[in-house]
Amino acid sequence: MADLESALADVVGREHVLAGDEISDDYGHDEALTAVAQRPAFVARPASTAEVSGLLRVADEHRAPVTALSGAVVPEPDAIVVSFERMCRVLEIDDQNHVAVVQPGVSLSQLDQETGAHGLVYPVYPGEYSSSLGGNVATNAGGMRAVKYGVTRHQVLGLEAVLANGDVIRTGGRFVKATTGYDLTQLIIGSEGTLALVTEATLKLYPRPQHHGTVMAPFRVLGDVMAAVPKIVASGIGPLILEYIDTVTMAAITRHVDLDLGIPDDVREGALAYLVVMMENTHAERLDDDVQALAEQLAELGAIDVYVLPPQAATQLIEAREKAFWVAKASGADDIVDIVVPRAAVAELMAKVADVASTHQSWIAGCGHAGDGNVHLSVFQPDAEQRSKVLRALFEAGMSLGGAISGEHGIGTTKRRYFLELEDPVKIELMRRIKHAFDPNGILNPGTLF
Repeated sequence: MADLESALADVVGREHVLAGDEISDDYGHDEALTAVAQRPAFVARPASTAEVSGLLRVADEHRAPVTALSGAVVPEPDAIVVSFERMCRVLEIDDQNHVAVVQPGVSLSQLDQETGAHGLVYPVYPGEYSSSLGGNVATNAGGMRAVKYGVTRHQVLGLEAVLANGDVIRTGGRFVKATTGYDLTQLIIGSEGTLALVTEATLKLYPRPQHHGTVMAPFRVLGDVMAAVPKIVASGIGPLILEYIDTVTMAAITRHVDLDLGIPDDVREGALAYLVVMMENTHAERLDDDVQALAEQLAELGAIDVYVLPPQAATQLIEAREKAFWVAKASGADDIVDIVVPRAAVAELMAKVADVASTHQSWIAGCGHAGDGNVHLSVFQPDAEQRSKVLRALFEAGMSLGGAISGEHGIGTTKRRYFLELEDPVKIELMRRIKHAFDPNGILNPGTLF
């Protein structure tokens, strides 16, 4: 280990290699509710692609496991955590091609500030502006705006990445289409740090709309909420956000941020779930027309009532919704899952969720990205064996409806057993061969996925 520490220091400098008590708890865990924190052997903080390359060459020679801090950091005890906190520059905002070139340690808030100065926006927002672009790429982050803009993989045009042996590759570029061999960009996105370490990303940017409007509608029946979703999407208004929130979650998140939406008691008591729709436009008058048309449509689709929220209340509600994970965690949730199904199947999935909860004597609350079928469920079941049965039943329910175990949180280590048991074994074996081609010695984020 002393030889390894010395070799790492030769690459990045002794002051940028942490060991023992120098390593704070933040380097040893992510926010998964059931993952066990683990202090790594070393933390290395490179400042350039060349240094990342050098670190991986050293790690590969020593067969030392490597976990990148910008994506799923639950390292093994003998691991090297590579932290990109020194690689945190927006390298370029290209106004002509509408792209940004960023290093992996750049935060969403930093990128948003710099793109805003150009009248542009990077639209992916998974609910936490302190998150890094490297982490977003590694996990294919999504969020509430996916109904309009898609997820991270739809916004990444190209990558610079370092392979496990230290080789550096560039994929894609400042163009939106190419048919030149395999798409390595898309293969690396969402691979959870198991194939390569991303050191630079080229991202799509869009003109930044200045006007937003938000409509909230309570419904008595969840089926009516989900039946309304495809009709709203088909109406042509192009919602930026299209979320459903059950009444339990709505009460918890609004209480968390001390938000009173002014909903009458009789409406609140009669509602089972809420649909929240945010729209954006570059023209205020066009936005007003869309808001009015949507309000009328929701009333026709069976909403108990329709509320056009003032800007401040709308912002507070969206911020509250973005904090749903933290509220569930603070409320004692034992696990949180993010199953995705075709959006027309969400109502059927929720019926199955109710059956699972009843069968296993568990309490399951939730909200979700109704526009893209991604349902977030907070599972309250303290017994680990019983909870495992609940999770397996939930994942089986989602997959039976044409969905997948995870819409945006990824597999990591905590969902690995369900992924390996429920996914097509032919696909699993193919993924293993891809992993071996990229990382023959298995040093990159071992234990994740496989």
